[in-house]
Amino acid sequence: MAGGKETPRQKMIGMMYLVLTALLALNVSKQILDAFVAIEENIQRSALTQLERGNASKDELRTSMADALAQKTPEMQQKAEKIKRYLSLIDLIDKEAAKVIKEIDDTKLMLMQKAGEDVTTVADNDEKAIIWKMYDAKDPLRPARLNLMAIQAKDQFDVPMHELVGADVKVLDESKKGIVIWKLYNDFRKKVVELAGSYQEGEKKYSVKAKDINDFETNMELEKKVRAMITGSGNVVNKEDVEALVGIYQELTKKEIAKHHEIDGVHWLGRTFDHAPMVGALASLSSLQLEVLSARAKAINLLKSKVTTGQFSFNKVVGMAFPSSAVFNPGDEFTMTVFMGAFDSDKQPLVKPDQGTFVEAKDGKATIKLRAPQQGEMKLTGQVGVADKSGDVKWMPYETKIQVGQKAGSISLPDLNVLFTEWDNFMVPVASGIVGEPSLSASGASMSRATKNGQKGFNVKVGVPNKTVTFSLSGKDAAGKSVSFGTFTYKTKKFPDGKCTISTISKTSNTRLRVSLGQESLFGDISFNVLGGSVTVGNDIFSFSGDVLPANLLAKAKPGRDVVVLIDYQRSGGQKRTLKAGLTVKP
Repeated sequence: MAGGKETPRQKMIGMMYLVLTALLALNVSKQILDAFVAIEENIQRSALTQLERGNASKDELRTSMADALAQKTPEMQQKAEKIKRYLSLIDLIDKEAAKVIKEIDDTKLMLMQKAGEDVTTVADNDEKAIIWKMYDAKDPLRPARLNLMAIQAKDQFDVPMHELVGADVKVLDESKKGIVIWKLYNDFRKKVVELAGSYQEGEKKYSVKAKDINDFETNMELEKKVRAMITGSGNVVNKEDVEALVGIYQELTKKEIAKHHEIDGVHWLGRTFDHAPMVGALASLSSLQLEVLSARAKAINLLKSKVTTGQFSFNKVVGMAFPSSAVFNPGDEFTMTVFMGAFDSDKQPLVKPDQGTFVEAKDGKATIKLRAPQQGEMKLTGQVGVADKSGDVKWMPYETKIQVGQKAGSISLPDLNVLFTEWDNFMVPVASGIVGEPSLSASGASMSRATKNGQKGFNVKVGVPNKTVTFSLSGKDAAGKSVSFGTFTYKTKKFPDGKCTISTISKTSNTRLRVSLGQESLFGDISFNVLGGSVTVGNDIFSFSGDVLPANLLAKAKPGRDVVVLIDYQRSGGQKRTLKAGLTVKP
């Protein structure tokens, strides 16, 4: 019907279709906007939960300080002073957090006012009022209580973008509120980590300085960068605080520059508030307040853990015992440590093993599956964590060692305990019940460490045949004491002479000479270099060099007769030797 004249009925149907489409679009849009309102409401409630969580921990510290002061003993007075120092740090954290909370609240009111909303009426729990409770400087950490359902222009998106970012999504306007909030938020991130990680415990003084980290590709990369910063040179950080400080910093970190709708190099502010409806922008601002209050609560609990022991709950105990070592020799004296382990059956331990694979956590214990190395010592490290009453996980490093004993049994042929001259005699000492590798010494021989076919041992060299060499084998037990496994005697023999591998030589063509130990050799395929020699024909002696016997030297030799050939040869690592061979002359 395109291009033709429509009937009144067709016009009515077309109009109804347009109206229905518009209504459907409006309904979908309203549902999305209402979802933003619901999300923001949950964010506000969560922020208040984090506020009260931090306040409760702070109140516990104040109560503990008052109780300590009331007891008037030197020990309790010292505890009170300690708590006072940590409360002073918490007050500084609260001061920094309050700056961010107030700035964001002021920005929220400004956005709604610019959009023509009523931000002067304050009526608690009034469905028609946007402001249920105004920000109060006397309670500086508590955000204003808002009712976004009462906003008339929920889909207003020009004002948030204009007032927070500016006209260009790629170019931040320094005069706008967005950049002010961004700087305050990042400053708080640095200061809360520095304040929570810088304090004095007895003679030990800890100090942490943070810097901005806003460029990363993955959360794993971010964690690595943050950990390197906190534990890096210039910082003196309590190892027990590292995980908490890394977590606080990481949770307050936004990727500053990234791609947005096919546009490269867009700031987080631009990506967050570009074409964001009013209720969406307000929800994003409220989420920043939630993150600040959550970080504040975690920092308070970290400092609180320095002076209180009621941070964790336990409902079960179990007896545990560990010997001083896992390897002993007969008759060794050792100690055993026995203690009571307490755990919460509802909160199983979490483990981050550096070696092995986590299997399960049950009855307060975690199981890790590992594979022992071929020999020596294996260090096992990692981190174990448990959630406290607030749900925060406290991580602690663990470290232990195991000793790997060799599977060994032996039989011997004493008559064949032989060492050869001019040869690297490879020897592998084995001893059980010791810590680390066994020690081997020799009288009458020299030794050097070597590895052969994956086995660690020694190359033993002897210089004189028909003598004896005595070896002493020892090691260290779990207590560090030397343990002797006795002495072992070996005879020395001259390395076997080589043999000529041919029995005939030719009068008409040159003959290449070869020397080996023969097929029955215990030394494998040993390579010899033929250096030259001499051949006796009748009364004449002819010399030659290299491994080729020239045919012209045999001109006077009679076919079928034997001639005497002296062959000079040398093995790599051995001395020059001469063998005598009777070879038959061929025509």
